[in-house]
Amino acid sequence: MPTPDKPKNDRKTALRELLQAETMMQIALVLPLSCIVGWALGDFLDHKLHQSWIAMLGLALGVAAGFIQVIRMANHANRTGEKNDR
Repeated sequence: MPTPDKPKNDRKTALRELLQAETMMQIALVLPLSCIVGWALGDFLDHKLHQSWIAMLGLALGVAAGFIQVIRMANHANRTGEKNDR
């Protein structure tokens, strides 16, 4: 027979799974968006300063920033998952 406490635990588990899914979606979006933003800012500066190399630098900085953020978010998600398993 189910105990009265069981539905409350199910809700907590479901909420935890939704939060993990949201974190994974953020990780999936961070890298492409950081690349696009870096390239767009570089392209804008290219046009304003009449250069042709700043867009590539912006893209490279966007890729680096995206990888750093993805690694940080993945480490945080991993630590949070280990805490919840205990």
